[in-house]
Amino acid sequence: MTESAVRRVALAGGIGTVIEYYDYALFGYASTIIAPLFFPNEDPVAALLSTLAVFALSYVIRPVGGIVFGWVGDRLGRRQALLITILGVGVATTLVGVLPTYASIGLLAPILLFLVRLAQGFFAGGELGGAATVISENAPAGKRTRYGAYVPMGTNGGYALASAAIGMVGALLGDGDLNSWGWRIPFLITLPLTIFCYFVRRTIPDIDKEVEHSGSHTFPLFSAFRTYPGALLKGLGLGIAVQGGAFIGSTFIAIYLVADLGYPKRAVFWVTAGVTLVAVLLMPLTGRLADRIGVLPVAFTGIIGYAALTYPALILMNLHNLALATLAYILIIVNMSFLQVASFTLTPRLFPDAVRYTGTALVTNMAVVIAGGTAPFIGTLLISLTGDLRSPYYFVAATCFIGLVTLVFLRRDRAVLDIKQ
Repeated sequence: MTESAVRRVALAGGIGTVIEYYDYALFGYASTIIAPLFFPNEDPVAALLSTLAVFALSYVIRPVGGIVFGWVGDRLGRRQALLITILGVGVATTLVGVLPTYASIGLLAPILLFLVRLAQGFFAGGELGGAATVISENAPAGKRTRYGAYVPMGTNGGYALASAAIGMVGALLGDGDLNSWGWRIPFLITLPLTIFCYFVRRTIPDIDKEVEHSGSHTFPLFSAFRTYPGALLKGLGLGIAVQGGAFIGSTFIAIYLVADLGYPKRAVFWVTAGVTLVAVLLMPLTGRLADRIGVLPVAFTGIIGYAALTYPALILMNLHNLALATLAYILIIVNMSFLQVASFTLTPRLFPDAVRYTGTALVTNMAVVIAGGTAPFIGTLLISLTGDLRSPYYFVAATCFIGLVTLVFLRRDRAVLDIKQ
């Protein structure tokens, strides 16, 4: 491909992940509003935990979506899979904005919320890994990481867009209107965004690999488990570090600042948008840095940054000064620009062409289930059980340890050399 064609592919891949993570971030940010509407309870912590449980459980089906759309992508074509997933994610997200609440239909309300979240998780299961796969396959040697940066730029752009959307609605409406019906507006905005992203993807150059499928690759999932178990374990270990840090930084902290520390809700939405945007703007630079010095040093920087800076950042946030809390937030979230850019480029290269979409989608989604979707729930639960507002750090430390061990094993992996070839 020409350089301009590669940029179009990278943009089309990254722009779809905006929708996926716009929804996940929006649901997380709005959880303190949604909780009493769908899970009325005299104990606000119990209602919030119920909402975050739905947030976490919707991730359980993501590996199923990854398997289904991995098969579609590896056997029928990358483009087919990515067009279906963007439509599915967008429609499911929009439906959250029209669901009736518990006051209207009783117990059916949380059931419908859960089903819509399951649908969103199913389609999202083929989105992130597919985008990373397509960009990795089409980017030229020596520039794979700078183009691979479009994937985390899209995911974190979704976070920033979600916090800005709900922050803007909150600024235009009073708390009463925001809590009763205004929260629906950001979800409904997903529909025109989805239509736009769908047509962007339809216009990209041919991205379908001509893969030689032997009989052993008729079912890519079985082939991945049978032939590439080491690649699956390495991808999963790296993914746990990525998703644990990302969801603590991008989703949990916004909830934490409002629900646990009492910072003003509207201010936190704008702070979250701003600090996430900082990480997004750093990603093209860290992508170029990784192309120059290698993905492993950049990945090590991100993991060590999470492990070293999260605890003091939580201490700063507990000082109840919004400026210091913002600085602390930046200390946590900039690590995404190092770790995610490296990992989303490296993970697809762990697998050969015939099972790349399946392998990448599977490990990415398993990592999201284990350490991503559970992060806000575990963080809130740790505080509830221990009474220690800094206890979420223990979750971050555990995921960082797993990531560091994985990077040690990746030092001699052929996939690391493959990125530059």
